[in-house]
Amino acid sequence: MSGIDLRRRLAAIFAADVCGYSRLMAADERATVAALESARAVFRTHIETNGGRVADMVGDSVLAVFDTASGAVAAALAVQRDLATAAEATTEDRRMRFRIGVHLGEVMEKSDGTVYGDGVNIAARLEGLAAAGGITISAAVEGAVRGLVGAHFADQGEQSVKNITHPVHAYRWVTTPQQALARALPRTDKASRGNPSIAVLPFVNLSNDPEQEYFADGIAEDLLATLSRYHWLMVIARNSSFTYKGRSHDIRQVGRELGVRYVLEGSVRKSGSRIRISCQLIDASNGNHVWAERYDRNLAEIFELQDEITLTIAGAIEPELSKAEQERVRRKPVDSLDAWDLYHRGLWHLWQYSREANDEAKRLFAAAIELDPQFAAAHSYLALSIFSGVFNALGDPPQAILLSRDAALRALAIDAKDAVAHFVLGRVSTQLGDHSAAITELETAIRLNPSLAQAHYGLGNALTFSGRPEQAIAKCEAAERLSPHDPSMWAIQTVHALALVLLDRLDEAEALARAATHHPGATFWTHAILACVLGHLGRTEDARGALARLLELRPDFSESFVARVYSGNDPSVSQRYWEGLYKAGLPRPTVTETPS
Repeated sequence: MSGIDLRRRLAAIFAADVCGYSRLMAADERATVAALESARAVFRTHIETNGGRVADMVGDSVLAVFDTASGAVAAALAVQRDLATAAEATTEDRRMRFRIGVHLGEVMEKSDGTVYGDGVNIAARLEGLAAAGGITISAAVEGAVRGLVGAHFADQGEQSVKNITHPVHAYRWVTTPQQALARALPRTDKASRGNPSIAVLPFVNLSNDPEQEYFADGIAEDLLATLSRYHWLMVIARNSSFTYKGRSHDIRQVGRELGVRYVLEGSVRKSGSRIRISCQLIDASNGNHVWAERYDRNLAEIFELQDEITLTIAGAIEPELSKAEQERVRRKPVDSLDAWDLYHRGLWHLWQYSREANDEAKRLFAAAIELDPQFAAAHSYLALSIFSGVFNALGDPPQAILLSRDAALRALAIDAKDAVAHFVLGRVSTQLGDHSAAITELETAIRLNPSLAQAHYGLGNALTFSGRPEQAIAKCEAAERLSPHDPSMWAIQTVHALALVLLDRLDEAEALARAATHHPGATFWTHAILACVLGHLGRTEDARGALARLLELRPDFSESFVARVYSGNDPSVSQRYWEGLYKAGLPRPTVTETPS
């Protein structure tokens, strides 16, 4: 080949051909040619989109070269998924299926784009090892793309292939992440229960300032890290989701290519000393918006701002994702529910704050545990539902609080990093009057998941009842900021209002206490704090109205009643709380009652 302009380089080689092409042509030449042309268009689109170049399309084959292994594999995945979707409208015997092989090795490339060499031959042999509609890659490719693409590959071992002197170590594409994980991991893994998955796309920099590019990327990268703390959520790796940077895309296509149920995308726009961050959560199965929000902030402390925005967005996304999952599960037939479905139905009932709903939540969590005893989140939320049954007087006896503690400990025996279980242990310790243990557990929950609004609220509660209202207010404000639509917002605002009462900031406390009573799940506790605030304000008529509503909901509300739930509170807290209620008209305890 002397005199021919050749260059040797490392490349990812992508080889494909049609399974049963001769049979298809014999059955219907015209339809087969039309289907082949349609398939070639799909190949061209995804090869070029992922940074590749078509080197040849002779007969029923496709040969392409890429600078990166991840680009070649991403193209192969996208092609197979699109072709499978298109084939659904065709009868089984007329479906055109391709096999694809991908190898990473040296090639010789002519100036006209033609490629030669062992790298090409090995890719062709790998393609022959693939199943119809499947992909087989070499060990070199598998090592290069591991964790970078939204797919899983099973080890096929070393294969002897025609005209290649050494064995080729091959890996085959496992169609869904769930199938691969089911083979490789114990049932404790989140994917084995059909948990939701999400991709965070790189945020778009809409500013004229290119220096803000790093800030936009930083927001998306920090969100990936923060969302990964939610053990029930499968988060696609950064190097896969960031392949969409600078590219126009269809969310449904992204969902198919990355194998995710949800996609989060956003933008950053700087104007002077202000920055606006917009983001939206989309259901990739249908393109519908689940949630959208916009944040306007001052750019003075950019790194602190990045942390604040990340935690705020992550805190807002988590309940929205959970709500979307609960709605999805509620539409499924009862006889088709698995452990994950039962768990999410339980969550929906838990946040209703009624005796019947709480009993149903406990039943559903227990059923999920029966199906999957290693499902840590089901144990931790069973613990929370038992705790709620005691704290909100929903039928569980006071001594059941110890059952709540036991359920939380079982969750931690399975997963020591379960933040919700630590939150429940903190709440139990608060109710038992062990504020030091409570604060330790709640700080642990926050360290494990800084976006868990419930943990910030729980810490605010423990700090309030241990006589540290200034610190408590900061924690309540953090919870309110992290989850502005939280189903427990009534509880957060109730504790926040009490902390303000302790600081004699009564006008602020009244506003929060009134807001707390208006939430759908609000319990008698909200009317108690409102009556307390109004009593201290000397608003006798309004205070009596709030007290009447409290006693309508809890006729037995008294110091002895509260003592069955709370114990060991700082005396100054109890004194201030009850004095407000007595000023509102609550009868003072008799000598036989035991004060809290």
